[in-house]
This record gives sequence, C-alpha cells and structure tokens, in this order.
Amino acid sequence: MVIGVRSELRLRDDRAMPAPDRPRVSARAAAVAESATLAVDAKARALKAAGEDVVGFGAGEPDFPTPEHIVEAAVAACRDPRNHHYTPTPGLPELREAIAAKTARDSGFQLAPSQVLVTNGGKQAVEEAFATLLDPGDEVLLPAPYWTTYPEAVRLAGGVPVEVPTTPESGYRVSTSQLEAAFTERTKVLLFVSPSNPTGAVYGEGEARELATWAYERGLWVLTDEIYEHLVYGDARAPSLPVLVPELAQRCVVVNGVAKTYAMTGWRVGWLIGPADVVTAATNMQSHATSNVCNVAQRAALAALSGPLDCVEEMRAVYDRRRRAIVAALSGLPGVVCPVPEGAFYAFPSFAGLLGRPLGQEGRRPKTSLELAEVVLEEAKVAFVPGEAFGAPGCGRFSYALADADLAEGMERLTKLFT
Repeated sequence: MVIGVRSELRLRDDRAMPAPDRPRVSARAAAVAESATLAVDAKARALKAAGEDVVGFGAGEPDFPTPEHIVEAAVAACRDPRNHHYTPTPGLPELREAIAAKTARDSGFQLAPSQVLVTNGGKQAVEEAFATLLDPGDEVLLPAPYWTTYPEAVRLAGGVPVEVPTTPESGYRVSTSQLEAAFTERTKVLLFVSPSNPTGAVYGEGEARELATWAYERGLWVLTDEIYEHLVYGDARAPSLPVLVPELAQRCVVVNGVAKTYAMTGWRVGWLIGPADVVTAATNMQSHATSNVCNVAQRAALAALSGPLDCVEEMRAVYDRRRRAIVAALSGLPGVVCPVPEGAFYAFPSFAGLLGRPLGQEGRRPKTSLELAEVVLEEAKVAFVPGEAFGAPGCGRFSYALADADLAEGMERLTKLFT
C-alpha cells in the first residue's frame, strides 16, 4: 500500500511538471515588441547616468513641470479621506462630468458623462478600445507612420494591423483612395490621429470630413486619438470627426488625456469616450484589470480640466518656437527632407537622401535609419527614434519637447556629423 501511494504521488508530481518543450511565455505576450520610444529614452538616460553628454530627442513628453494649481489640488486630495478608498471604476463622477464639459467646450462634441471611462493614461484607453471592438482576425487600417503602441494593442486584442503608408510629399496624410485600396471584408476599424505622433501632421477640415464620411459609408468603426488637440500651430486646426460627421458618433471611439496638454505624463489619467455599449464593455474589462484610476491623480485631472488654459497657451508658444528652429536645422542638412509639423511636438524628417553616404571620422555608411540612429548616438551623442519603430523606414522622430539650449546643441552636433 505504501509503495502504491508513493507511486501515485510520484505520478502526480510528474504530471504537474511542465513539458520540456512548452514555451514559458505565451505566444501573445512574446509577440509584443518593447516600446521603441521608451527604449531610446532609457538608453539615453543610461548614457547620461554613466557620464556621457547625450542630447535626447526620443521622449514624447513635455519638459515642463505640471502647473502649480494642479499640483496643489493633488496635495489637498492626499489629505482628503474620500480619496483613500476605492471609487467607481469608470471614474469620479465629477471628473466624468468635467471631461464631458471639456469635450463640448474644446471640440463641440456633445456627450453625456456616462459615455466617459477614465483610464490609466491614454495607452490603456487605446488598448481597451481595441479589446472592446475587435474579434480575432478583424483588420484595423493603420496609416503609417504611426505611434508604436497602436499595432501592438491591435495584436493583443487579436486584430490584424493593416499598414497604409504615407510619404513626406503628402505631409504624412493618408487619402481615401489609399484606404479604399487597403479595405477588405475583414476591415472593421480605421485609426485616425490628428495631430499625429510621430509626424506632427494635422488634417484639414475638408480632409478629415472626407475620411470620416468614407469610414461611415463603409460601415467602419473609427478610433480617433485626440491627445494632442491643443498643440497646433499657425492656422492649423484639428476638428473632431464625430463633430464633422455626426452620423459617425455611434461608431466612433475618442481617446484623450491630460498628459500632453497639461504636462502630466506621469500622472496617468486618460479617458475613452464612446457609445454606451462600448463604454460599458470597456468598463467591465477595466473593473477586472485595474479598477479605478488613482483618486489623487483624478482630482489633479479635475483641476486641470476645470482650470484656465493660460498655462497651456504658454507651453504651446514655446513649442512653436522650438518647432521652427528644429525644422530649419533639419531641413538644412544635406539629403534630409523635413515636412513642417503643424501639431504635437515632433519633427519627422526623411533621411532617404542621406543613407549610404559616409559619416563621421570613420566614414561609416549607414544603410537604414536604424543604423543611422546607432551612428548618431555613438559619434554625436544624439538620440532619436528611428523610423522603423513607426512603420516608416528611412525616417526618424525628433521630439522638440526639450530645452532650447539642448535642442540647439543637438542640431549643431548633427550638422557637424552630416556635413
């Protein structure tokens, strides 16, 4: 009997052991690539920590501190016991009301607070939107260049990103004819971003209306990311698609947040706006994933959205000055073409005319923008994100959300390396 029991226990133990050839990590998780933008920023920070004098153009975040009145609201929230406990998953009621009011004020899109889900930053809003809308095999039209997170969020939801490439000559804006050529019976969602990360492209009202009308007539959902809505320059404007084509509102999800407008990237407050059934489904998922967003951060976001926009205008004016400076410097480099960004805080030059030429003292000839980024970091100590990360080989993203002196120094180093 004892031998039999031991044998049975040994058998159970053997069965509990994982098969030798079974992957330790799921295929879904293994297929997700690291965020290239965060990776470049981390490498630049590591080099700086090691004593290297690196100028980093990689990070996509404001270099300003969060405005003081927002910080003070958070300080007060920390002392309020109401914020020491769980709150409703979709967000503080007063914050959802403020988001609805702010959306009506800034874009003219009228909605009920119940159509708002507060998320842990814009990334969670994007991921939850795709997880709510997509079934395995559904296709998402993804104009390229695109922010690195979009295709990964599509794949995590079981969808298939379908890249639709644009060019510097088109100002990195996609046309309806390109979308029509990429459309299939499996197409379910069009991703629309204006102003764009990484290119700074802004669609005019006529262009945006044409794309929205095409999507509506094709029966598609549209996910529109409005995170850079306030960062536009000159005569550029960034109209909201459900305002331009009201019929689209029942098949449109809007994502946004306080990160870029109010210099609050670290506070992690974003939101998703959509039809009631979509918001309910996304809320149910979030209830099992992260519950409510940090209450103190929500109180800070409430102060941001309810407060004046003076601080936003001050930051925008500084970005505008830097925008003109970086475009002038990049456009002056031999073989470089840099469309003028009309929004966000990125320049996205094409290095196609530069690749293959000898650079630096060693005369290295980078053949791709990925290789070029390595040469520039090693020899000029300048960090930028290569275009491969955004579905645009041969290009690169330069954030101009950095100090004027650093921007000037970085451009001077590139000029010495490239000429």
